[in-house]
Amino acid sequence: MILFWVLGAALAALVLALLLRPLLARRGAGRQVSRKAANLAVYRDQLRELEAELAAGKIAPADHQRAKDELQARMLEDVDATSAGAAAPGRAGRGAAIAVGLAVPLCAAALYLLVGSPDALAPREGPGAMSEVQVEAMVERLAAKMRENPDDVEGWKMLGRSYAVLGRFAEAVDAYAKAAQRAPRDAQLLADFADALAMVHGQSLQGEPEKLVMRALEIDPQNLKALALAGTAAFHRNDFKVAAEYWQRMLPLVAPDSEDARTIRENVEEARSRAGAPVARAEAPAAKPSAKAHPGVRGTVRLSQNLRDRLSPGDTLFVYARAAEGPPMPLAILKRKAGELPLEFALDDSMAMAPGMNVSAYPRVVITARVSRSGTAKPEAGDLQGASKPVANDAKGIVVEINEVVR
Repeated sequence: MILFWVLGAALAALVLALLLRPLLARRGAGRQVSRKAANLAVYRDQLRELEAELAAGKIAPADHQRAKDELQARMLEDVDATSAGAAAPGRAGRGAAIAVGLAVPLCAAALYLLVGSPDALAPREGPGAMSEVQVEAMVERLAAKMRENPDDVEGWKMLGRSYAVLGRFAEAVDAYAKAAQRAPRDAQLLADFADALAMVHGQSLQGEPEKLVMRALEIDPQNLKALALAGTAAFHRNDFKVAAEYWQRMLPLVAPDSEDARTIRENVEEARSRAGAPVARAEAPAAKPSAKAHPGVRGTVRLSQNLRDRLSPGDTLFVYARAAEGPPMPLAILKRKAGELPLEFALDDSMAMAPGMNVSAYPRVVITARVSRSGTAKPEAGDLQGASKPVANDAKGIVVEINEVVR
């Protein structure tokens, strides 16, 4: 930002030097520019600048009109004063030049600070990037708006999705519940509601989440997310035949040569294989040259300093990736001893729990680390855990801090 102001000041000085040159020049040979003509030239340039700022959207129409009126009033006063009596040459001209030279940049700076966007000059992390604080603030503003307009169904749905992306699933459930009360026949809403509720229930679709999924499919039998969740629920209770049937119904709803179709076919094949049914592979398109292996996500898991006294080196450490938006089933999982913390990890497609349910299948993932005293994958009271914000499925340098106790 300092560079911006330095360059702006330099350009302003150059423009003013050109504009005020007639006022600063020595009189001689009958070719001097009168004070009246010089002032008119300056005012014309200022008017052009105002018109340019209005056209560029840098100044509001009301502010533009007010500044224009003030400028025209000053111009008329100067013209009248010049016509009525002769000003002292030389020194008076230089006085006017100095006054205008100081007034123009000061007024411009004041006007910019008043109606411009100085914050837009602040450095960002990347093109169009927004900080985490800004995102949180936007979500809180939306939440405040919903408290004032509780009947806005689309607003509740948007708030639920926002909380889910931030990993605040309990709040997402509350927002989705309010939306579902007002739109009980919205199949996509019910599927999103079920997904968030499953995350709150320890990534399990059993119980109320699955009921919501079934209700969504009654309303819209072709809802992709509901079919995916229904298949996942059946797969988790080892009803592989039913899981294959739900996932098979997804195939006509996606492009046959897409990555989604490939993933769904792999899921169907795995479910049929586990159910003991013959695997039908004829539906897949012609094989293509194998692509480069997906790099997966990489980073470090560390333990918060204030939880070190709760850790036993023999405890089990689970590090896993799940879709930021999608089935709650882990996409890749790593099992280590807690005594290895801090631990560098890599989660990729080779660590998938089921074919097709892998890291590369979902563009954004959340990395969770949990220390289990019992050694079981299901979260239990007293476990230590932490999670990342949603990240790209090929992100590197992720830091996951285990900083909370499961209640």
